[in-house]
Amino acid sequence: MKATVTLVRILVGILFIFSGLVKANDPLGLSYKMQEFFEVWQVHGWNDTTLVLSIFMNAFEIIAGFALLIGWQFRLISWLLLLLIVFFTFLTGYTYVTGMPKNCGCFGDCLPISSQTSFLKDVVLTVLIIFLLLKSKYVKPLMSPKAGVFVLILVIFSGFGFQYYTLNHLPVVDCLPFKKGNNILEKRQVPKDAIPDSFAIRFVYSKGGKEFEFAPNELPADLNTYKFISRQDKLIRKGNAEAAIKGFDLKGQSGTDSTLQILQQPIALLLIGEDLKNPSVSWSGEFDAIYKQARQKNIPAFLITGQVGNALQRIQGQAYASIPVFTCDNTTIRTAARANPTLYIIQQGTITGKWSGSDISKAEKILAALPDMPPVPAPMKTPPPDSLQQ
Repeated sequence: MKATVTLVRILVGILFIFSGLVKANDPLGLSYKMQEFFEVWQVHGWNDTTLVLSIFMNAFEIIAGFALLIGWQFRLISWLLLLLIVFFTFLTGYTYVTGMPKNCGCFGDCLPISSQTSFLKDVVLTVLIIFLLLKSKYVKPLMSPKAGVFVLILVIFSGFGFQYYTLNHLPVVDCLPFKKGNNILEKRQVPKDAIPDSFAIRFVYSKGGKEFEFAPNELPADLNTYKFISRQDKLIRKGNAEAAIKGFDLKGQSGTDSTLQILQQPIALLLIGEDLKNPSVSWSGEFDAIYKQARQKNIPAFLITGQVGNALQRIQGQAYASIPVFTCDNTTIRTAARANPTLYIIQQGTITGKWSGSDISKAEKILAALPDMPPVPAPMKTPPPDSLQQ
């Protein structure tokens, strides 16, 4: 029995550590997922706290997982994990039954799993944790109390420190569709080998006060004696015919779609941010130098934001205040810019460089190695509002 308890303890501990680390790699991802749940439940006033909740939840999973492995305060940790997993089971069960949100984000974007798998995983973990509580007498601490506290202090600093790093310098492992090396143009298309949704057509008729449902090949010979009610297309098999990048449609002040014009540029800089709310002094001066360097090389630069008014206010008085500004779906921007802002270098739609606002200066060396572009011919007449001219 002791061997079984040890095996289960190791399995549960590693699963929680892994789950916490995967989400700690991208705390904003879990924060946005929490906001999706609040929107589904029509709960208001919590969106500003989701990032804090995300950070502490990720850290707790990592800390509790290590505590379970070394046997530190075993019953207390087991009870806390049981409360957490019961809460997770409710969330994954809700997602599985209702289909909203699309997934629970249990393992972040790096390991997407279906809502059914998430729910079953949490049910199994609940059973395993209850088993550990019932058999806690077989668990002995692996080290002295002082040594256990020392180890957990290191884990606490590591758990929070890792998240601080990823929030300021982008995820260490980028599992998002906007990762370096991906071509945005290609990711906006549905994959050729994608499986479309399958639907079954059903016709609803009434006769004699009763309703009947028929498939097209089941229509009765005396159909003229029935009254047509409706046609229904029932989903019988969910496909995967979705583009990895959705909503990346860039529009200027006139509403003209300039997405292809921008993404097909031989080389271009994209400064993407939800509203550029982070203090300008932390990145603005560095971007100023990069913007000037790009202009000298005739490389166009664009600002993409979901909140044009706020962004324009933030860049007033800056050397790059004349940068062309385009709007985009805010959800897509949150995916593209896990740091606010995030700088991209793209070459014909392919992401060849990506930096958070804290690391923008690193783009200078990459930009210096790029070839100069031919000068853009002067326009024959006044350019439209969405002109790509610098």
